[in-house]
Amino acid sequence: MAVALVTGGTSGIGAEFARQLAQRGYDLVLVARDEARLDATAGELRALGRSVEVLSADLSDRDAVDRVAARLEDPDRPVDLLVNNAGFGMHVPLTSGRQDELDLGFDVMVRAVLVLSGAAARAMRDRGYGRIINVSSTAGLLAMGAYSAIKAWVTSFSEGLAVELKGTGVTVTAVLPGWVRTEFHERAAITTSSIPNSLWLDAEQLVSACLRDVDKGRVISIPTVRYKMLVGLLRHAPKSAVRGVSGAISSSRKKPVEA
Repeated sequence: MAVALVTGGTSGIGAEFARQLAQRGYDLVLVARDEARLDATAGELRALGRSVEVLSADLSDRDAVDRVAARLEDPDRPVDLLVNNAGFGMHVPLTSGRQDELDLGFDVMVRAVLVLSGAAARAMRDRGYGRIINVSSTAGLLAMGAYSAIKAWVTSFSEGLAVELKGTGVTVTAVLPGWVRTEFHERAAITTSSIPNSLWLDAEQLVSACLRDVDKGRVISIPTVRYKMLVGLLRHAPKSAVRGVSGAISSSRKKPVEA
């Protein structure tokens, strides 16, 4: 039976990946910090007839990341598909001096992706088959501080890993969501009232599109025609224009400070 490991698999995009992969016949390994939510999500997936293993891990902790990496490389319990989804929004100014918050973002959304992708790739390459999905963001095409820089790295890293694994039977796909209706923005204290309804996506729509792209071996997955057009514009626009758009979006997303 095929097995998929999903980080951040108890809410939002990660939970939707877990549900859709279960519907496709995968057994699951769910990785998250919150044990109560892990158990609740596992119960929902088991009701679909799937086997679900839970692995409580804080991916900002290097020992915890190593435990997840060891699970990915366990030859007796192979993982066929990895979804690196764990993450959170960041709008800490780069000049804030709040290095602990910046380090947290780096550890969870860069270092953990690097370590877990590498572990999965080695094991999958040796078996001659596997799929790696890294959840990036269209924000990586903009210039909105640490989060944009991190997601730009995720996309570039995924492309580089895909090149390295070409011909091995292992594929890598970076999915670039735009605005998705999950609890992500609320938890990051990001105001979304200025975002047009036409730019919002449902998590089900995003994940379905991504899995179709994975089936086709595509390295970059961009959901919907409208987002493909927006990404095309961003890629070809002058950098000065991209910085201007980035500044406007950043200003509109900040919540006012209460007196």
